[in-house]
Amino acid sequence: MALIVSLPIGTPPQTQQMVLDTGSQLSWIQCHNKTPKKPPPTMAFDPSLSSSFSVLPCTHPLCKPRIPDFTLPTSCDQNRLCHYSYFYADGTYAEGSLVREKFTFSSSQSTPPLILGCAQDASNDKGILGMNLGRRSFAAQAKISKFSYCVPTRQSQAGLSSTGSFYLGENPNSGGFQYISLLTFTQSQTTLPNLDALAYSVPMQGIRIGNMRLNIPASVFRPDRSGSGQTMIDSGSEFTYLVDEAYNKVREEIVRHAGPKLKKNYVYGGVSDMCFDGNPTEIVRLIGSMVLEFEKGVEIVIDKERVLADVGGGVHCVGIGRSEMLGAASNIIGNFHQQNLWWSLIWLIVEWGWVRPTVADRCEEEAAADP
Repeated sequence: MALIVSLPIGTPPQTQQMVLDTGSQLSWIQCHNKTPKKPPPTMAFDPSLSSSFSVLPCTHPLCKPRIPDFTLPTSCDQNRLCHYSYFYADGTYAEGSLVREKFTFSSSQSTPPLILGCAQDASNDKGILGMNLGRRSFAAQAKISKFSYCVPTRQSQAGLSSTGSFYLGENPNSGGFQYISLLTFTQSQTTLPNLDALAYSVPMQGIRIGNMRLNIPASVFRPDRSGSGQTMIDSGSEFTYLVDEAYNKVREEIVRHAGPKLKKNYVYGGVSDMCFDGNPTEIVRLIGSMVLEFEKGVEIVIDKERVLADVGGGVHCVGIGRSEMLGAASNIIGNFHQQNLWWSLIWLIVEWGWVRPTVADRCEEEAAADP
């Protein structure tokens, strides 16, 4: 499941579908290309129709290697344009040219021209709205001080889609939010090999399954000397992923409750071996609910109905994977465990940039409002 937002880009605006991704920095859209490697998506952006579109030349600072706070591989192509190629942790990729373009919400409300990718080749037919803490993310470039989104509950019926909400700016539902502070890192920590200093890192403290608090030290959810172990909010990731020490404890508890019903010798997507092919209602009754614990008594409560993910073929898996099998060294809270919750990220803007914000990890339950 991906969180798709439709945004008006260009002058006049062309509606583009983009995946809301709090785990990445670069925003990019699908673009028409005169000689595409494959037919462009029907919704691809046509630069020739926009008067505010411009390309980024090779002489731009972003096209130089090792730009601090922007690690995207870039190079100068044969047309003297700034070419990028990027592979995501799930194996998807995108490549194209860096460009400038406006997001035009109305005749009186638009962003200045922002740097984004214009993909001529990508494994997905939708773009990415990069919303992490990097200075080239959409939120930073558009000077959006806060944003929030509500992840809809998955529909169990095939063919039905769910609608959530996405606010840029104030959220009228924010009165009942609970806030926790994001972790901050020293300059030396930001260079640790396994740390993502631009991620929304939260102070997770523990996990409960049913009435049992698992014996996992809180330090497992914090970065160690190599940067491994940080816990981040990632709307672009579907499952939640845990480092081995936490994943093994969760699996032990799942086996204790429902071990005889586990699907033998089965690993979903190469990352999760907590899967079942029996009656999901009966299985979740055995497992119970799950709770992710944070500072200040804030919790993400995962009701029994949302413990198992339907992965097709009559198989249901606990929506948690092993980080190591993903090639990551972090704990990642994915959108499967963000369902029916408001997530509000607040940037405190100062003249030279921003200081680390706070995050509302829980929201009031309510029907989806107008975006």
